[in-house]
Amino acid sequence: MEEDPRRARLRERLEAIRTRSEKSSPWQAAGRYLTPLVNREGVVPISARLSRADLVFLTGARDEVIAFADLALRLVELHQPRDAGGISSDPGFPIQRCRACMWRWPCPTFRVIDESVGRC
Repeated sequence: MEEDPRRARLRERLEAIRTRSEKSSPWQAAGRYLTPLVNREGVVPISARLSRADLVFLTGARDEVIAFADLALRLVELHQPRDAGGISSDPGFPIQRCRACMWRWPCPTFRVIDESVGRC
């Protein structure tokens, strides 16, 4: 069976974003040292040595992070619990299912999002 071209294109795009991100330098350590240097105008005047990979990553990072946040929010909105409507042994905690995929709550999609965002 041939792969859906939309799925293939999306997978390629996501893998390219991941590859670009992995090639760039992490900024967590630099952030600790740069934060105290914020001046009255709210900026840190620095000169930095950035690799080509860093520049490629930084060029699109803002838009890509916004797109991923929008995606996650849409998926969380889509995959939310609803009452399964069955008889439960504990009326205070009725059985719930995902309204989108009908898996028992929390569904695999919600769990993956929760785990991924929780790692940050």
